[in-house]
Amino acid sequence: MADQRVHPTTSDPPPSSSSADTSPKQSGEHPKPPNPPPSKPVPLPPATYVFQLPREQIFRYPPPENAKKFEALTRRKSRKSCCRRCCCFTFCLLFFLVIAAAVSAGVLYLVFRFKSPKYTVTNIAIEGMNLTSPAPISPGFNVTIRAENPNGKVGIYYLEDSAVNVFFNDVKFSDGVLPVFYQPKKNTTMIHVTLTGSNVVIGGAVRTALSNEQNQGTVPFVVRLKAPVKLKVGSAKTWKFTVKVKCDIVTNTLNEKAKIVSTNCDYSVRLW
Repeated sequence: MADQRVHPTTSDPPPSSSSADTSPKQSGEHPKPPNPPPSKPVPLPPATYVFQLPREQIFRYPPPENAKKFEALTRRKSRKSCCRRCCCFTFCLLFFLVIAAAVSAGVLYLVFRFKSPKYTVTNIAIEGMNLTSPAPISPGFNVTIRAENPNGKVGIYYLEDSAVNVFFNDVKFSDGVLPVFYQPKKNTTMIHVTLTGSNVVIGGAVRTALSNEQNQGTVPFVVRLKAPVKLKVGSAKTWKFTVKVKCDIVTNTLNEKAKIVSTNCDYSVRLW
């Protein structure tokens, strides 16, 4: 009779004490093979993290492509702020200067009782006023201006850069300047001014008007005077003032023997 042997298969695990105690049939679970130790660290899968911050802790920065624009805007704002500061400083300085000038003028008036000088055109002689030819004319005016300083404690210095002009119907015929001189207190000075015009072109309407006025013996002119002056108070001089005079005069003719029929002068003194 042949010898019969039973060999264990690979599906049947070898008997052991632990397997006997906890057999699959008793536990109802399949045994898990042990995990082999990892030879290399396994990288973690990518993940998304969400952070919640309070709104006041969030700071916004411009993207890289807008960084230059952001810097330019920042510089522009700083320049505007500097310009505003300079404008405010200049405005405040001018305001204080105006206030100081007004206060000084008020003190000068109250202390010395300053009175504005008076001006009148007393004489005029006209040359070169040829109205028969259509060519340009070069008229000349010899004007005498009476300047009166009514102040008892203030002298007047007449400075350079003055101007005297003669107009007819807003057409300037001649111009000249005042002499530079000093007028003492309580003084009246007769100022002789020579005015000249060169190649003045006048239209037909102006020529006709001049001829008609001459025939009637009432030729109106306007004499304008502008002069910078300084006042002398004691031994001190003040800042520069501006004297403006406008005289409406009427003459009887347009030659050297012209006489003034009427005159009316308005004058003012600007303290700054």
